[in-house]
This record gives sequence, structure tokens and C-alpha cells, in this order.
Amino acid sequence: MYPYHNAIKRRIRAGELTGYAFVTDYPGIGEALVLYFSTCPPLRPIRPHRYAEYLPLLEAWEAGKP
Repeated sequence: MYPYHNAIKRRIRAGELTGYAFVTDYPGIGEALVLYFSTCPPLRPIRPHRYAEYLPLLEAWEAGKP
């Protein structure tokens, strides 16, 4: 099984995240947090029940932006 969330969190910590958006219509999912990365794959959707895991990482990412 692919460690989807572990890999995404590692990419955030590595500085690959370039942005994110909360959307209501991600294809095949619906509501999602979409993470945008500078490396492939460039888009990673996160389902709502996992948001709480990502909010602290996104806050830290926002705080570290120039």
C-alpha cells in the first residue's frame, strides 16, 4: 500500500508545496483540500476527514513564506 499521506507530508516539509485551495468539486472526490507542488505529481487532493492533520502543516508553511 502506498503511504499517500506520509509522502505528502514529507513533500510539504521538504519545501515542495507551492500553494493550496479548498474546493467543492474536485473530480471523483467532491469537496477536497488540493495541494499544489513544484514537483510531480503537482496536485494532491485531501479528503475532508483528513483536514485536521494538514492544517498545522499549512499554518507552518504560511508562517515560513517570504
